[in-house]
Amino acid sequence: MANVVIIGTQWGDEGKGKVVDLLTQKADCIVRFQGGNNAGHTLVVNGRKYIFHLIPSGILHPGKVCMIGNGVVLDPAVLIQEMDRLRDCGMPVTPERLVISRYTHVIMPYHRALDLAREGRKGAHRIGTTGRGIGPCYEDKVCRGGIRMHDLLHRKALREKLKRNLEEKNFLLERFFGEKPLDAASIEEEYLAYGERLSPYLDNVSMRLQDADRKGCNLLFEGAQGTHLDIDHGTYPFVTSSNTVAGNACCGAGIGPTRIHTVLGVVKAYTTRVGGGPFPSELKDETGEAMRERGGEFGATTGRPRRCGWLDMAVVNTSVRLNGLSGLIVTKLDVLTGIPSLKICVAYKCGNERIQAIPPELEAIEACEPICEEFPGWENDISRVRRFSDLPGNTVRYLKAVEELAGVPLYVVSVGPGREETIVLRHPFE
Repeated sequence: MANVVIIGTQWGDEGKGKVVDLLTQKADCIVRFQGGNNAGHTLVVNGRKYIFHLIPSGILHPGKVCMIGNGVVLDPAVLIQEMDRLRDCGMPVTPERLVISRYTHVIMPYHRALDLAREGRKGAHRIGTTGRGIGPCYEDKVCRGGIRMHDLLHRKALREKLKRNLEEKNFLLERFFGEKPLDAASIEEEYLAYGERLSPYLDNVSMRLQDADRKGCNLLFEGAQGTHLDIDHGTYPFVTSSNTVAGNACCGAGIGPTRIHTVLGVVKAYTTRVGGGPFPSELKDETGEAMRERGGEFGATTGRPRRCGWLDMAVVNTSVRLNGLSGLIVTKLDVLTGIPSLKICVAYKCGNERIQAIPPELEAIEACEPICEEFPGWENDISRVRRFSDLPGNTVRYLKAVEELAGVPLYVVSVGPGREETIVLRHPFE
């Protein structure tokens, strides 16, 4: 038995979906514990691409139980669309395969409306949110005005909460943002219908996990976004609205910290970031553009182009500390093939000081200059390699440098987008 948490070590988009899909082969339950449909996990299986925003990536494996924890904010319309797409692909999502926490907070139409209105009002100072209503939903959760999945099963409870919430939300939409108000009656009927459709899937995820743990099942906890988008520890205010670090797997799923055995961080072989915010190792040249094109660096949720740059170990090492990482999983190594000379940012120069961790203040990060070490590249196609020892010598040197700089071992190396294009050095469930 082993319980494993998978998190991103950068600003998201590290390839966690493929990693979860790989590890699911030996897991029994796969749990999503934070975020919403502002995250997208892309998988390529037998040449076919699947994109998930809410359903855990493990759903593609028969016989596995996928769970959505209380730490997620859930847009039921998006979830139902994902379920229907899978059904049309011949993979029906039954209540035996998917469990949703009754305590999961629901993204409402006014959350999306406020998200878009706020971002539009900021103009040049916008943060770059997806406009999916994630932040406003978490706000309601914290101020104790949120609507949870179980509320969608009771007309009276839903009506009362909608009435209270819309009194405030419509005031903001009309008086402050100049937008149209929302109609409570139509929202009530729409969300009661969602409740009816999803009611067979609702349960107490925490208790289900306890039962699975006691039976000796392998549990896999799937994080969304990346460590440096964490609301507390990320590059604030250019962050998401939830805690993306490994510790939130316990809060967002309802499991005690003593039940977690291994925490693995997914790191892209280079660095990307979507939206605004500091990015010390960013490349605004042909190399950065080549990374974007070859790596398909466009957001799975929004389609926005990602900013690309050299691998930043100050970013990764901060994630090692914040998450207590047991090891690293390197993805998209194949994208670097053909670049004659590679660089790794090993530290920052901040004034007269050399630092090896990302500073907490936005102003300090923006003042940092990357200190890089150079490594020779490789020309060989590595996508067919399945043993670490068969990789080109320069590829091995690059990976060994990452391992040494991070101070934790490599577990898995991904050499292509496909499920089979993977080198496993250590397996957390073995």
